[in-house]
Amino acid sequence: MIAGLPFAFGAPAILFGLLALPVIWWLLRLTPPRPQAEPFAPLAILARVLKPEETPSRSPWWLTALRLLIAALVILALAEPVLNPRDRALSSNGPLALVIDNGWASAPDWDARVEAAQMLINEAEDLDIPVAIVFTANRRHDATPTGFERARDQLRAARPQPLRPERAAAATALIAALGETRPGTIAYISDGVETSDAADALNRLAGLEASAIRIIGASEARALALTGADNGADRLSVTASRLDSGQAENFALTASDSKGREIASGEIRFAVGDAEATGTISAPFEIRNDIARLDVTGVDTAASARLLDDSFRRRRVALISGEAADIAQPLLSPLYYINRALSPYADLIEAGNEEMSASIPKLLAQSPAVIVMSDIGTLPEDVSTSLDEWVERGGTLIRFAGPRLAAAPSDSQLLPVLLRKGERELGGALSWIEPQPLAAYPSTGPFAGLPTPRDIAIRRQVLAEPSADLAARTWASLADGTPLVTASERGSGRIVLFHVTAEASWSNLPISGHFVDMLRRVVQLSRAVSGGGEAGSGILPPWRLLDANAALLPASGDAKPLALTGSSVVRAGPDNPPGLYGGEDGFVALNLFEPGETLAPIAIPEFEVPVTRSAIAGDSAVDFRPWLFSAALIALLADTLIVLVLNGAFRRRGLKPATRASAAAAILLISGLSVALTVAPSTVHAQDAQPGDVDLLESLDRTRLAYVITGDDETDNVSKLGLDSLSRYLFSRTALEPGTAMGVDIETDQLALYPLIYWPMSEDADMPSPAAISRIDAYMKSGGTVLFDTRDRIVDLGGGSSALTLRLQQILASLDIPPLEPVPADHVLTKSFFLLETFPGRYSDGPLWVEAIPDTNNPAERPARTGDGVSSILITGNDMAAAWAVDEQGFPMFSTIPADPWQREYAFRAGVNIVMYMLTGNYKADQVHIPALLERLGQ
Repeated sequence: MIAGLPFAFGAPAILFGLLALPVIWWLLRLTPPRPQAEPFAPLAILARVLKPEETPSRSPWWLTALRLLIAALVILALAEPVLNPRDRALSSNGPLALVIDNGWASAPDWDARVEAAQMLINEAEDLDIPVAIVFTANRRHDATPTGFERARDQLRAARPQPLRPERAAAATALIAALGETRPGTIAYISDGVETSDAADALNRLAGLEASAIRIIGASEARALALTGADNGADRLSVTASRLDSGQAENFALTASDSKGREIASGEIRFAVGDAEATGTISAPFEIRNDIARLDVTGVDTAASARLLDDSFRRRRVALISGEAADIAQPLLSPLYYINRALSPYADLIEAGNEEMSASIPKLLAQSPAVIVMSDIGTLPEDVSTSLDEWVERGGTLIRFAGPRLAAAPSDSQLLPVLLRKGERELGGALSWIEPQPLAAYPSTGPFAGLPTPRDIAIRRQVLAEPSADLAARTWASLADGTPLVTASERGSGRIVLFHVTAEASWSNLPISGHFVDMLRRVVQLSRAVSGGGEAGSGILPPWRLLDANAALLPASGDAKPLALTGSSVVRAGPDNPPGLYGGEDGFVALNLFEPGETLAPIAIPEFEVPVTRSAIAGDSAVDFRPWLFSAALIALLADTLIVLVLNGAFRRRGLKPATRASAAAAILLISGLSVALTVAPSTVHAQDAQPGDVDLLESLDRTRLAYVITGDDETDNVSKLGLDSLSRYLFSRTALEPGTAMGVDIETDQLALYPLIYWPMSEDADMPSPAAISRIDAYMKSGGTVLFDTRDRIVDLGGGSSALTLRLQQILASLDIPPLEPVPADHVLTKSFFLLETFPGRYSDGPLWVEAIPDTNNPAERPARTGDGVSSILITGNDMAAAWAVDEQGFPMFSTIPADPWQREYAFRAGVNIVMYMLTGNYKADQVHIPALLERLGQ
């Protein structure tokens, strides 16, 4: 490589050939004498032929210069000049160990990473060394050194994951796979983001004692993560962290509701040198409570999106006191400490100085999620009825004890437990009992996980009447076992009672920080104004999960239920990817980053072996050889043409000098253009002609597979690409030469042209009309076959609960279909071309349902069947088109689940068997009758 320039020669030794140019100059100066045109005169010609010697004349200087240029161009081309050359630093002393980060930060430039890894595999192929490839964010690792084609298959099947890389686990898998083998080169394609296990993983890789280490870094400018969101009193604050702090940047924020509609926006501003910043979204309280998701515009990663659940929404809390506030002594006010505890987390509204019969209806009209009542004893009957109805509808009523409540009747309808009349004094002059501390919180209550405070002392309380369910209703108790906080469910809401006052006269709980945590936990249990439910604690199934590009998709794959114990923070990982856990009635949002976390650049330690560092830039090298050879060839054609002109080749044909010059120029121009178009390097991709509407006659030219146009563009595109890929596989493996797949509108298109119609289920597709159902029914009864694919892994025809299975059941309810059964082990589908036991697609564990075969042991009862015994309906849930689909570069569009490299091959074989079964019928099943047929023919 030339110092300071991205330019290199692949064979620099050939440049010494330029030293021979003076010799070539001397040789090229000589040219044969110009031949002369002579009339036919045998004697004169013989006389000239018998001349003893001819002295060659010298060629013109410009012709000699042209020939020198040709020689120089050829020498330069043979020296392999390259602009932006790639570093070739692989060692041939052992296999290539390729470690690739495919976590959340790799999503924006994943194609460039694949290209960089592809070039490394190509270099390994040139050196004929095996490749061990491992991805740091995959759940399972297969780092066994393998051949080049299988390594390319692994690379094509890999996808970025919405997770942090687990580099230590990947290093462990690689070390175990290599065993005693020493790698020649360790190539690490890094995303540039530090993780807690990065240093350990790199040190362990260094312990493999490779001959060389190659580190390919990432473009760090767009690595950004949303780390927190706080719904404040008048605005929403969003915290973010970035990796590159070298320049000032502004990022736009978008807030969306649960239906994906943009309802607010904001901005995050990073100053020069800032790795963290806080942005704001200013919107009314009601709009902020509808926000379900935050996104950074232009940065589509699992970290740049933040999901919000019901716990994020800011509650509206109404405060009511049985005693008027003392402005001169605010610390003695019964609502002072409640206000201070909840104001950072809730929108507070207080009742006025009116009578309760007037103030409480006004508060209820503002739809509060929580009402806090401090020392209120007997309520008017109409107010009590209104509050009871409000609780039944989902409200949370929090009550605090006091002298008025202690003196009220114990059978109040707005208390969670029955109370003894009067209060209990602890530690007074007439009491033998000391003030009591708090006991440990029950592990199943809302206070689980909070530390038990030792500095809180309860001096006075109201007591609950003993009952069989008192323990179940107790959320917190004192060291002597008496309840401190009790609660009970009422309809969709709940009533919570603190058995002490809301100010410091009975205990020091209200003046402690623990009081804030307790109140916040109770308020978070309430239902937000928007009516969204909250999942609470327990085991929550995955509902919708984020992919690496921040798309929220239905849960699938290996995600496990989320266990909320309350005692520890659940972090996103391979078992629990970021997303929503629960269901439509209530869910919990799990995000990739927790509040307070920041991004940092990965620290690469010093290695004892040579280390090559480069950026991920793809294959940007430009090879000048085609251009130089093209220029040399054009110059050579020009030289030939000039020699012909100088020797009078055109004069013999009676052309004038001007005409000869024009002809020479035209020939030179045409030759140059043709060579340039033929040899000049360019990338041309053939585009398959695929008109939107193919006429009936054009559809008859060859067999075509068809798919139902659902109206869901993504589903239809996958169906199209999948069937086209299956058609090419059929062309390469069988005698069938199918055409491109056709999309059919079952409402209007002719269906009889296609032997097989693939029908994927889609939630966004409209239900077919009765006329369309009738056309499908007629198609199936006339010998056609429909392959229904629910794409939800397992089809439960008896009453599946997934939306896709329910859609299939609605369609089948209008069709006259025969009895169905999973494909038997001896069915002709298992041997129509390949010998198969299962029929996998993207998923592998779902059965393939076919028409039930009648009892073959009793031919008299065997009904006549159309279509040569071919089942008119096939049903699967394995998402077969997704397994077949490849993109324009020939890479699979979807990974198989589980990630088995052979599963895609078996999916193609299953597709071949299905098509062969459609076209050839059950002839292979009838082979068992050949002896009987031959016997009859012999008779």
